[in-house]
Amino acid sequence: MLQLKYLNAYPEHIQARVRELIEQDRLGDVLRQRYPDTHAVRSDSALYDYVLELKNRYLRNASPLSKVMYDSSLGLVAKALGTHTTVSRVQGGKLKAKREIRVATLFRDAAPEFLKMIVVHELAHLKEREHDKAFYQLCAHMEPQYHQYELDLRLYLTQLDLAGRAA
Repeated sequence: MLQLKYLNAYPEHIQARVRELIEQDRLGDVLRQRYPDTHAVRSDSALYDYVLELKNRYLRNASPLSKVMYDSSLGLVAKALGTHTTVSRVQGGKLKAKREIRVATLFRDAAPEFLKMIVVHELAHLKEREHDKAFYQLCAHMEPQYHQYELDLRLYLTQLDLAGRAA
């Protein structure tokens, strides 16, 4: 039986449906039909503006972001699709903290819904550090379709993984 590493926490009936789509070689077609477009956020500066717009809309009082960028070291191999970090530096007698968000480069060519899901996820970490109920409620507040996009993103990653194996 095919192991679905991105979907192993999902119920068996969902995994069975995904296996069925894979066996019929239809998973990629289903995803392309559901998400036919790619976004226009190509550069790091455009990504910064995109993230800042969402942050200002939903998290005005959260710490400011000093850097937002695409990062080619993130992705399927690194097992991280986005990261949020706080970099602390001593400047004079003060401790300064700078917040950064990095998004895996593979999202440069992804559907806009997938980019938004990753950005919402990383922005939610500005307020909620742990992946707990409050964290996912905040994600759903910023993007009501968050959970559906997360599932579909996992399907997309599964498809990328299968395409990589076949090549």
